[in-house]
Amino acid sequence: MHNNYYFLRKLAAELHGILKGCVVSECFSQNREELIIRFETSGKPFFIKASMQSDFACLSFPTDFNRARVNSVDLFPELIGHYVEDIRPFDNERSFSIRFTNHYQLLFKMHSSRSNLILFEHDQPMALFRNHLENDWRLNPNELARTIDWSEEAFKSNSNNLQQLYFTFGKVVWSYLDSLGFESCNPSEQWVMIQNVRNELNDPTYYITFFNQQVVLSLVPVGEIELTLQTPVAALHEFFMRYTSRTSFAKIKQDALARLTVLLKNGQAYLKKGELKKVELEQDDHYKRWADLIMANLHQIKMGMKSISLPDFYQENKLIEIKLKPDLTPQKNAEVYYRKARNLHIETEKLSESLEKKKAELEKVNDQIHQLQSETDLKTLRQLIASFGLTKPSQSGETILPYHEFECMGFRIWVGKNAKSNDELTLKYAFKEDLWLHAKDVPGSHVVIKYQSGKKFPKEVIERAAQLAAYNSKRKTESLCPVVVTPKKFVRKRKGDEPGSVIVEKEEVILVEPKLM
Repeated sequence: MHNNYYFLRKLAAELHGILKGCVVSECFSQNREELIIRFETSGKPFFIKASMQSDFACLSFPTDFNRARVNSVDLFPELIGHYVEDIRPFDNERSFSIRFTNHYQLLFKMHSSRSNLILFEHDQPMALFRNHLENDWRLNPNELARTIDWSEEAFKSNSNNLQQLYFTFGKVVWSYLDSLGFESCNPSEQWVMIQNVRNELNDPTYYITFFNQQVVLSLVPVGEIELTLQTPVAALHEFFMRYTSRTSFAKIKQDALARLTVLLKNGQAYLKKGELKKVELEQDDHYKRWADLIMANLHQIKMGMKSISLPDFYQENKLIEIKLKPDLTPQKNAEVYYRKARNLHIETEKLSESLEKKKAELEKVNDQIHQLQSETDLKTLRQLIASFGLTKPSQSGETILPYHEFECMGFRIWVGKNAKSNDELTLKYAFKEDLWLHAKDVPGSHVVIKYQSGKKFPKEVIERAAQLAAYNSKRKTESLCPVVVTPKKFVRKRKGDEPGSVIVEKEEVILVEPKLM
């Protein structure tokens, strides 16, 4: 009800007592959809802060306000130096205006998403705070007041349309009447209840209450009442502070939970795909069988043969065709298949380790989600978010680098953030002596290991950078990923290529497990 007619009428009356005869010394904005007006009184300055967001329009009255030296713009300069003559509400309308000397008046139109501040001269609009609300150019302050027929005859003839008849009540007042059993009462009782609630609204107490899952300023006792105040200025300022604080708390928590939910969802997808892959690997023993069959039939195999069909004694002597390398002896062909079998076993073991680690990570994420969901203190919430590594990057004016930086054995590893950043990293930040990596044949981040004078790139550093390249690619959910490794001097970009697309003239490929940490 902070923009309800009954409240704005009381607010206008109190502001009239405070501001009549005061002069405007500043009128400026330093945040989008927020206006600050400073009035000079006989004592301390009085500030009105008008927050005009489309999802929350509200006034507040800070006791002090330090104007920023930058990103601040003067608005409604015509008001500077003019004195307040009076402040008037408009009958049954969610608006009031401050009238100044020289026929200026500033209209506060508090219409939810269509709220605005309109400056008039001689009742003609001359400036809007929210310029996109073009219909406000056609407003006439002398035509804003509306009438309501409060007679008992009107009540009876509109018994099925009372909310439209008494449109100034609003949702909170009608909820209050419902809580008193309004719908179950007979017409005579309802008429008495309407008169009683009008009396409450005309001589209200101001309640800060938690109602319908949000903080509300109410003129009637509804919800879980947190604070009771006696003046509209104090009530509105307290409501604004509590509402914005809780909204900020809810948004911070929601954002953090959303990021954890994404991690959980991605992890669960990795586990599902990994478990299927593990079963497939465990059941795949054909390399060992082929090697055994070759060793059991050495006398039938000659160098130069490209394949041979042999009875498979593992499967009831069914004939099976085995491919051979013609330039190798039968024993060497068997060794190739035994080595591939060992690699499959190693891959299975690595995948099992990775799946166990991922399960532990998901348990940790689940625990973090439960901690955030149960937290009710903003300071503790921010500390938890920081400890979980979920703090968003600073939005300051500092240069935003196109890469994330990692460190391994004293070497810096840079990982591109996106396709455009990949170009910037490779073409602007990487030098020819640096080592360049990328997951083979799939989209992914460019990765650069920065060269250190006189030092060779250690194998462990190259593998760590390759793991990051694999993790930041379309192969991140695979158990093993081929990664291209080459000096940056062999990487070039052709004119007209898409962002992130490059040509590698010379490369080495290594096989690693995708891994972030």
